[in-house]
Amino acid sequence: MATDDDDLRKQARERLQKRRDLGAHVVAYVVINATLIGIWAFTGAGYFWPGWVLLGWGVGLVFNVWDVYFRRPITEADVTREARRLEHQSGGPQS
Repeated sequence: MATDDDDLRKQARERLQKRRDLGAHVVAYVVINATLIGIWAFTGAGYFWPGWVLLGWGVGLVFNVWDVYFRRPITEADVTREARRLEHQSGGPQS
């Protein structure tokens, strides 16, 4: 029973760490891109070149959000189902 509790605590710690890391990622995104936009505005505000950084980094940020909030963890049921599928594909249990 202790291992189930330990596993849950480990999973909880990992999720909390991912959320904390995402927060740091968002802060860095906002601060650095605001700085780049400031440089762009200060140097004449011509072609909006910071848009490329905003877009590229934004895609990475979206994937990070997906990983933290929408990606489902692998469960024992998933592992069992995949093992059965592989067993079925190979024609039965391997000895």
